[in-house]
Amino acid sequence: MAGRIPKHFIDDLLARVDVVDVVGSRVKLKRSGGSNFTACCPFHNEKTPSFSVSQNKQFYHCFGCSAHGSAISFLMEYDGMSFVDAIESLAESIGVEVPREQTTGKNSFSPQAEHKPLYELMEKVAAHYIDNLRHAKPAIEYLKNRGLSGETAKLYKLGWASDGYDNLNGAFPADSDKLKKTGMLASNDRGNVYARFRARIMFPIRDRRGRTIGFGGRVLDQQEPKYLNSPETVLFHKGQELYGLFEARRKIQDLGYALVVEGYMDVVALAQHGVMNAVATLGTAPNRQHCETLYRTSPGIVFCFDGDRAGRAAAWRAAQAALPCLRDGRDAHFLFLPDGEDPDSLVSRLGEEGFTAALANKVAIIDYLFEHQSEDLDLNEVGGKARLVEQIKPLLGTMPDGVYRDLSIQRLEKLVGMPLKELATTAREQAGKKAGNSPQRVAVSNTAGPPLKGGGQGMSLMRRSMVLLLNCPAAAEHLEQERLLLDQTMEGAPLLLMLLDHCRQQPSLSTGALLEQFRDDTKNYEILNKLATLDYMPDGSTPDTETATLELNHCIEQLQKRSEKSAASKLDPGQRKGLLARRRQKR
Repeated sequence: MAGRIPKHFIDDLLARVDVVDVVGSRVKLKRSGGSNFTACCPFHNEKTPSFSVSQNKQFYHCFGCSAHGSAISFLMEYDGMSFVDAIESLAESIGVEVPREQTTGKNSFSPQAEHKPLYELMEKVAAHYIDNLRHAKPAIEYLKNRGLSGETAKLYKLGWASDGYDNLNGAFPADSDKLKKTGMLASNDRGNVYARFRARIMFPIRDRRGRTIGFGGRVLDQQEPKYLNSPETVLFHKGQELYGLFEARRKIQDLGYALVVEGYMDVVALAQHGVMNAVATLGTAPNRQHCETLYRTSPGIVFCFDGDRAGRAAAWRAAQAALPCLRDGRDAHFLFLPDGEDPDSLVSRLGEEGFTAALANKVAIIDYLFEHQSEDLDLNEVGGKARLVEQIKPLLGTMPDGVYRDLSIQRLEKLVGMPLKELATTAREQAGKKAGNSPQRVAVSNTAGPPLKGGGQGMSLMRRSMVLLLNCPAAAEHLEQERLLLDQTMEGAPLLLMLLDHCRQQPSLSTGALLEQFRDDTKNYEILNKLATLDYMPDGSTPDTETATLELNHCIEQLQKRSEKSAASKLDPGQRKGLLARRRQKR
């Protein structure tokens, strides 16, 4: 099947879109001089603007929370899109199709080309259901009795699937095959085709780009199943999607947390009362992918479950899914509702203020973890303490290395009254024992000699060179040294050579586009992103190509000399003498 998006297309796309337009359509930007713009950061709460967008670099950076990247990165962070979704969204904004690298053979095809008509059809089906609802008095009465207004129904595009096995075939007679692919039509053992959803309130399930990918349907009476979801299709994978995320993502970002509930009606009822940051899983327990999706939108998650046995079981599965995602800066809590209550009934009874006040009773995930694992254990006895360590060690082991994990281990040590050395061994220490796993470090010492005339004060020669290239990739096009040989043991040398190679091949790339060349290189992508936030010139401006070329040539010349000295120091006296003689002859 078709494969990756060609890199040349991504380069061309980033050359055609403007990061200022992408960010400015979602965040109010203010020009701060030249081609730079500022705003209060959309990724953390602040009163004084520290978020900067550079039109020259096609790059954004927050000096407060260190968020940074290209237009692609911004859509991934701000809208919670995947890498591919971000590219497709940018391409759509300028009216171009996203190509795919094709495999050879008669069966090769492009998923993008194949899926587009399916997305278009699903939008038509959603509009058809909305139109049906206008004429379905029992459905309208049901929604009114549940306290929903027309505005809320419109926001979530609620509709109605009429009764009858051919309610879709009749409306879309030419699209039978497509309706089967999207799961809207089903067939029985005898091969008879029929509409999957009949006589149900319809809840469109939208992806992070707002495209309808599936539906949930609810009956008006007590028939079973009460809720019915679309099956797995090429568009819809229920273990990856969250109902209501498209509608809630802005409020989630503003509040700093997502509220995870169990059902469609919970989400819609909460929104009706002003609680707009709720999402629901689609008939499955929250999994790790759900958590990662939400953490790309905000640093916090509050799981809201019934307090009964089923709710407690769902909460425990959610906790196990969230633990591996708890990098520093993220958090998770649990809110257990009183017996007989669900989010819909509680917010209907208490209103937005009362429901928000109830959130004060939420329990931190680590508190819940220890509480759950300590049930039926006597921690005053040695056996109880030993059992707790045995049960909780594997769970803490799933957490990423960091302060959150360290504090959790300290809490366990305090409970059992002894240090747990094997638990305290961090993942980084373990990884360090494996050769080749540590990323390149870039020298930051101030031993590079006097500052050059353009800037770069306080930077090492290696760092100066990389910052120059990131500020002005075109400088590499006029580098005097046609072939640069650096001692590979010098800190940052392999990364500099890779960066030079990319700049020489594509000198017209912007900073943002250059960084995208390294997205798949997990060792170096973040290093270069951090270096890209540095200004080379003292006044914070971007050096012109002529200045950057002069500065880069000087840096590279000095690095070449250091490399030669480093290589010579590793030779025996005889080899060193011969090397010096050859150098004198060249002069």
